[in-house]
Amino acid sequence: MTMKIVKDIVIATHNPDKKKEIVIALNDLGVNILSLDNFPEIDEIEETGSTLLENSLIKARTVFAKTGMPAIADDTGLEVDALNGAPGIYSARYAGINVSYEENVRKLLSEMSSIEMESRTARFRTVISYCSLNKELWTDGVIEGSITKNPIGGKGFGYDPVFRVLNARKTFAEMTKQEKNKISHRGVALNKMCNLLKENLK
Repeated sequence: MTMKIVKDIVIATHNPDKKKEIVIALNDLGVNILSLDNFPEIDEIEETGSTLLENSLIKARTVFAKTGMPAIADDTGLEVDALNGAPGIYSARYAGINVSYEENVRKLLSEMSSIEMESRTARFRTVISYCSLNKELWTDGVIEGSITKNPIGGKGFGYDPVFRVLNARKTFAEMTKQEKNKISHRGVALNKMCNLLKENLK
């Protein structure tokens, strides 16, 4: 029997792809999942932090303050060793503001055009934050991999077509949703968050 911890949780994102992954992960909590689609008055939240944790907390705190409901936010960065950790916290806007996934990928591949495969190591890192009236929690997840020379696969979103998972021999974009969510940076962080919520919010 699923234990109902709180009645509603708001996912602090306008990104429909992130929303789908988070909804799937939170399903076991047995709560009503809302998103910013339910609150059109909340505009895009400016990410002014210098770390993934700061940005995820900014989003969770802002949405809690505006809705009065517990909020969950994520911030994710792709860290490429050959680019000294870039794009990092700027991953979603690497090629500019309001750009497409494809534009970000093109810029990344262009920046790495002269880098050989053995030096194309990278990792995805996600931080998930939860904010309510009397509780703040956060978790993180990391997965190691490398950047391919060209996009491979038609699934996923963002940098998934160029991120080959270490030991998996395929990119996130070649995996089913179930495969990806089981091992991904966001999947790991969300699983930890679900466990924390079950422990802390009975």
